[in-house]
Amino acid sequence: MEYTKLGRSNMSVSKICLGTMHFGPKATEEESHQILDRALEMGVNFIDTANVYGGEAGRGRSEEIIGNWFAARPGSRDEIVLATKVYNPMGDLGIANDERGFSAHKVRKHLADSLRRLQTDHIDLYQVHHIDERVSPEELWGTYERVVGDGDVLYAGSSNYSGWGLARAQMQAWQRGFVGFISEQTQYNLLNRIPEMEVLPAAQEFGIGVIVYMPLGGGLLTGKTESLDGSRTRQVEEEYGIRIGPENSQFRDFSAVCKEIGEPEHVVATAWVLQHPAVDSAIVGVRTVAQLEGLDRAAQLSIDQAAMERLNQIFDINKGRRIGAGRSPWAHSW
Repeated sequence: MEYTKLGRSNMSVSKICLGTMHFGPKATEEESHQILDRALEMGVNFIDTANVYGGEAGRGRSEEIIGNWFAARPGSRDEIVLATKVYNPMGDLGIANDERGFSAHKVRKHLADSLRRLQTDHIDLYQVHHIDERVSPEELWGTYERVVGDGDVLYAGSSNYSGWGLARAQMQAWQRGFVGFISEQTQYNLLNRIPEMEVLPAAQEFGIGVIVYMPLGGGLLTGKTESLDGSRTRQVEEEYGIRIGPENSQFRDFSAVCKEIGEPEHVVATAWVLQHPAVDSAIVGVRTVAQLEGLDRAAQLSIDQAAMERLNQIFDINKGRRIGAGRSPWAHSW
């Protein structure tokens, strides 16, 4: 496994981060613990969750499963960089002060609940799950300063922010003498290269390490040749507005490049996002132990320039654009 410092912090994280959104609704507690065991064996020291993860099993179930794993394996907590998130409601919709967003009042309760479920005394990376346009900089950073000062949180992170949102928030934090965000979690893959326009350049400029989620495009970049009605793959196809299959030359050409590289599609797709200089880690949201296979190689794989150029041609972000071609963010600031 390969490791790097996360953003401007001096905290080391594995380049592969274990995502736990499926813990509870897709993987039982026993299966989830097997995944956690295997990830730790592979050298993964970075675990990402959120207080709302749990699906039909109930909000908070993912955190509970991780907490039970810590309790059953004394000493394992010290080996892990633990990340969770706050923003979405945890109770019934419509309850005052538990609506979507970020507030000092909400964080006080939600953070305490996350610590209890995770059976830990601190969160290493506490991420605001979405940008909240209503929260003032004084409340946002005053709250983070308090929880860091109390020792409940070590670092602040963001998720699903825009480039200008990162720039604004980071400048506000620095004006207060606070570290600010050390990470931004964003969706980025060969099929969704929009973050290259603003988010990735802004993160680099402001010392914010990018944590990529959905590096495999929801499973579309795994070499699949068909999807079934009602499957997660079909759902992602509809979200992206594309279809896998023999008629889609992109996926056929992608598989050919992967064959030449000598690695399966999921390894190459993960390695590709990790090769961007703004990206520190890629989240793999697995449902089985078998899906972890090869991801340690993805952290080590260096794709040569010729293969990178071919992948950029196959998944060209500028295709069909009349303006804005070239290096972001300057290319489209005409």
